[in-house]
Amino acid sequence: MDLSSISLIIILQCVGVLFGILQVWYSKENRPINYLFGIVSVICNMYVLFYSKLYAETLLNFYYLLMSLYGWWFWIWGNKNTREETPITYSNSKDYLISTAIVFVAFCLFYFGLYHITDSDVPVWDASVAAFAWAGMWLLAQRKIENWIALNISNALAIPLMMHKGLNVFAVFYLFLFCMAVWGYFNWRKLHKKQISERL
Repeated sequence: MDLSSISLIIILQCVGVLFGILQVWYSKENRPINYLFGIVSVICNMYVLFYSKLYAETLLNFYYLLMSLYGWWFWIWGNKNTREETPITYSNSKDYLISTAIVFVAFCLFYFGLYHITDSDVPVWDASVAAFAWAGMWLLAQRKIENWIALNISNALAIPLMMHKGLNVFAVFYLFLFCMAVWGYFNWRKLHKKQISERL
């Protein structure tokens, strides 16, 4: 890897992390604008991760891009009855079933692809991070409180994975995401209670 490539990777990591921080901050605050920052972040991250041979993470970020577009629409206009902003809710049994299925299917597909098609040296690890993140992003787009739990399982697995790959800026970023997800979970619970009280 030449010096110019290393510099570009570092710059893109920093830009991706900065916009990712803004995205998570506004997610915690329950603000739809979070998706705008997320789109910039994932585009930068996709380049870095693909260059680092983290193919499941690259595909995960492409999924983030699609879910950011969907989530932005759903948050603002997804309420079928009133076409108002979709409120924060807890997952029901159907949501748990769907998110569990996403984790299982995503892990199997990622692991198979990474092991048999790519030169990944961490197929189980990479697939696990991606699978829980896929479920978490689906729950986030649905504005379900449990999104923070699924995303934090992914974050916890991603921190040592990024360190293993020498992506230390990303490792610190995932540590930040872990802390923000804990904060986001309790903040969304508080906002949910406020929503309920305002309807009474």
